[in-house]
Amino acid sequence: MVSALLLVGILVAVFVGYNIGGATTGPAFGPAVGADAISKTAAGLLMTVFFFVGAWTIGRRVVDKLGRELVTDTAIFTLEASVGVLFFIGVALFIGNFFGVPASTSMTAVGSIAGLGLAAGELDWAVMGEIAIWWIVSPFIGFWVSLIIGRYFYAALNRRIVIERSEGPLFTIDRSRAVPIPVPSETTNRRELGGVAMVIAIGCVMAYSSGTSNIANAVAPLVGSGELEMNPAIVIGCFAVGIGTLTIARRTLETMGSELTELPLTAAIVTATVSSTLVIFLSAIGIPASFVIIATMCIIGLGWGRATRPVTVSDAVRGEGDAPVSVGALSADEEGDELPPIGEEESERIPSAADLFNPATTARVVLMQNVVPAIATIGAYATFRFVPIFGL
Repeated sequence: MVSALLLVGILVAVFVGYNIGGATTGPAFGPAVGADAISKTAAGLLMTVFFFVGAWTIGRRVVDKLGRELVTDTAIFTLEASVGVLFFIGVALFIGNFFGVPASTSMTAVGSIAGLGLAAGELDWAVMGEIAIWWIVSPFIGFWVSLIIGRYFYAALNRRIVIERSEGPLFTIDRSRAVPIPVPSETTNRRELGGVAMVIAIGCVMAYSSGTSNIANAVAPLVGSGELEMNPAIVIGCFAVGIGTLTIARRTLETMGSELTELPLTAAIVTATVSSTLVIFLSAIGIPASFVIIATMCIIGLGWGRATRPVTVSDAVRGEGDAPVSVGALSADEEGDELPPIGEEESERIPSAADLFNPATTARVVLMQNVVPAIATIGAYATFRFVPIFGL
C-alpha cells in the first residue's frame, strides 16, 4: 500500500514535471511558434511525445547519475528529503513560469540537490564544479556562435534558404475525404514547407534532448530514495510534463517566440540548430544541460548580431550607426568594385535593433534565470539545515 508521504512525493513530482513542461517547451518550439510554423497546441503535443522518447531511452541513465554522483552519500535521499527537494524545484520553476520566463530545470534541480548536500555535508564539489563550469561556458558558446552567424552570415543564409512567409495560412483542411486532413494551402510554396519541416524537426530533437536530461529533475530524488521504481517514475513524470506543455507553456512560448526577439523562419532554424547541437554535446559527455539558458542565449545572440549588422566598428566609435555603411574601402577588389553594405537583406529595409532585440525582455529573462535556481538552492539549504524534521 502506498504511504501517505510517498503519495505526497508523487504529487510534488507531478508538480515539478508540470513546470518542466512549461519551462522547456518555449526554448524547443518557441522559434517555430514565433515563425508561425506550428500552433501552440501542436508544439505541446510534439514536445510531450519526444520528451517521453528521450526520457525512456537515455533519461534513465541521467536519473541514476543525478541521484548518485552529485552527493557522496545517497543515504541522505530519505523520502522526506526527496519530497523537500522536489518541492523547492517545483516552487522555483513555478515562479519562473508565472513571470513567463522559462527557467533552467537542470540548474534548479541541481541547485536544490546541492542545497541538500551542503546541509548534510555530503556535496561532491568536484562533480559540482565540473557541471558549473560547463553551465558558464556553454551559453557563451551558443551566444557568440549565434551572434557571429547573425552578424556576418545571416544575410547570405537567408538568400540561399529564401524561406519567406506566403500570404495566408500554411495549411488548410481538406474536408473532401472521409477523414479531414491538413494539406498545403494554394499560396504555400515547396521551399517554405521544407523550411517549416526543418524547424519543427529541430524542435523535436530539442524535445528529445530535454527528455534525456530533464526527466531526472522530476523523479531522481524519489527513485534515488528507493521508494519509486524507474519505469513508473518516468511515465508519471512524462505525463506531468505533457500537462505543462499544453497549459502553462503557452506563456513561455510567447516569450521565446515573439517577445524576446522577432524570429523569421530562417532565424528560427539557426537558433534551434546551434542550441540543440550544444545540448546534445553536453548530454553526450554526461553534463545536465542548461537547456533553457543555452536556447535563450542563442536567440539573444542571433537577434543582437542581426541588430548590429548595419554598424561597423568605425561607425560605432563615431556614433554613426543609423544607416548601412559600405565596406568597399576595406574589401573592394583591385578594380574598385564595392561589396554590398553590411546588413543588406532581402527585405525592403534593414531591421533595426528595436526590431530584432528587446533589451527589456532580455534583462527580465537573464535576471529570472539566475534568480530561480538561487531560490531553489538557498531554500533547500536553509530548510534541510535548520528544520529538525529532516534529521540531517
